[in-house]
Amino acid sequence: MSTMSFGGALQALKIGKSVFRVGWNGKGLKIYLCTPTENSDMTLPYIYMIYPSTPASDTQPENHIDAKVPWHASQTDILAEDWKVA
Repeated sequence: MSTMSFGGALQALKIGKSVFRVGWNGKGLKIYLCTPTENSDMTLPYIYMIYPSTPASDTQPENHIDAKVPWHASQTDILAEDWKVA
């Protein structure tokens, strides 16, 4: 599977794919695009990240299975050429 630019990753998100960066430290991190429906709290599309399940620790006592968090691209993410479709 070849890599792509951030622009290519955005196009993949827009057609319903999830994407990730090879250069990300965390294993299994992926981002998705959510297009709200009439029943959604949000009214505009947004990008979010899903964290894979993480083991409990002293700082995070609960196991967060597929936790969803808002995601914003950093400058390095925008300029990266190591994006892949998940």
